[in-house]
Amino acid sequence: MTSTHAFWLAGRQATGEATLDVTSPWDGRLVGQVSVPTEAQVEEAVAAAYAVRDEFAATPAHVRAAALDHVSRRLVERTEEIAQLISAENGKPVKWARGEVGRAVSVFRFAAEEARRFNGGEAQRLDTDAGGQGRLALTRRFPKGVVLGIAPFNFPLNLCAHKIAPAIAVGAPIILKPAPATPLSGLIIGELLAETELPAGSWAVLPVPNDKMPALVQDERLPVISFTGSDKVGFAIMDSVPRKHCTLELGGNGAAVVLGDFASEKDLDWAATRIATFSNYQGGQSCISVQRVIADASVHDRLVPKIVAAVEAQVTGDPSDNATDVGPLVSEDAAKRVEAWVDEAVQAGATLLAGGKRDGASYAPTVLADVPADSTIACEEVFGPVLTIRKVDGEAEAFAAANDSKYGLQAGVFTHDVQTAFRAHRALEVGGVIIGDVPSYRADQMPYGGAKQSGVGREGVAFAMDDYTYERVLVLTGLAL
Repeated sequence: MTSTHAFWLAGRQATGEATLDVTSPWDGRLVGQVSVPTEAQVEEAVAAAYAVRDEFAATPAHVRAAALDHVSRRLVERTEEIAQLISAENGKPVKWARGEVGRAVSVFRFAAEEARRFNGGEAQRLDTDAGGQGRLALTRRFPKGVVLGIAPFNFPLNLCAHKIAPAIAVGAPIILKPAPATPLSGLIIGELLAETELPAGSWAVLPVPNDKMPALVQDERLPVISFTGSDKVGFAIMDSVPRKHCTLELGGNGAAVVLGDFASEKDLDWAATRIATFSNYQGGQSCISVQRVIADASVHDRLVPKIVAAVEAQVTGDPSDNATDVGPLVSEDAAKRVEAWVDEAVQAGATLLAGGKRDGASYAPTVLADVPADSTIACEEVFGPVLTIRKVDGEAEAFAAANDSKYGLQAGVFTHDVQTAFRAHRALEVGGVIIGDVPSYRADQMPYGGAKQSGVGREGVAFAMDDYTYERVLVLTGLAL
């Protein structure tokens, strides 16, 4: 019989009246059962976080850093167990799940390092004008208040880490709401935080159902919201709380641009392999997976068959098998949506070069060419193992095609020319430009976020710490400067 997992309320375990079943997208088996907090318990968590906010902000840096270091070390110790859990609840191939645990290890380590050097303050002499004689300004950053972190299903451990770790690093209490489909990984973080000396109330992990979230989002005691998910939901949250600070990491339809100077067989083999891998990793359920390939006419005809062959070589199947590259999507409904979008594009004139088949929650790695510009799959984020290929003539047309999207998260540009790299950095309307590789590269310490409808604000530990805080100036008077 499956035991029920408790949630974490103000740093302690608690159970509610209802439960949520967590099932495997691969075979439908019951992975775990999670207790759901009552409205009274949610209120208790919010009240506790609000009450402890001043105490937590004043916590010595070494205390916060030690807690973050502890979580990082414990994740290392439990890597295989947690990777298997991620794979079971999310359907992610276990080899990718191990990589996700490794990234979360780094996120907590980075946060520990940043906590030790954060908020030292910046001194500014003010006697540059006569009225400021003898005055010195010291600017430090202080938390804006309690953070509500809302995490998605696709990286159920690491994106929870990206909410929690920066908040703890700056001394901001946080209430984490993991995705209903994948709450178990977030609860593991709670388990590890409970082993630390952080103040009660400074953190909570609450698997609140989505239909119960509006009241939590509206709560004035939670002035900061950090959300990762769809643009529709993210902007609806922002519109509903215009006076709150919102960080939104939303959708994308990442473009991989292959230019004419990236033309040797070795170059094209590399590009094809990276494109095939990162259009399908995580089942394509990544905001920066490759969705669009934009290839210069001079390399297009040689590149396409290489991409098709590399996509067809992706090993699909049981995510618990170490050989599997592509597992199921998070649900059968998600796979049916991808199927409908591909079918729509083909019926409108797109050419199916590979894949195009669904089996339950699994969708075969798919390549499309000649996709009509107004088809859903050309305009929206597919969030599935599908890529489209488009031929262009020259750099300017390639960059214009990459920008022809309502999204602007990251783009990859395959080129050897440093001048082209700088032109790409100037021209492409995205949060990050990756040269010589796909748009799917992310280092967890770098600023990460998008332009246009891909969101507002930035993650990446130090940048999220800035996002969760504001500047407060102290002016000292009568000093002998």
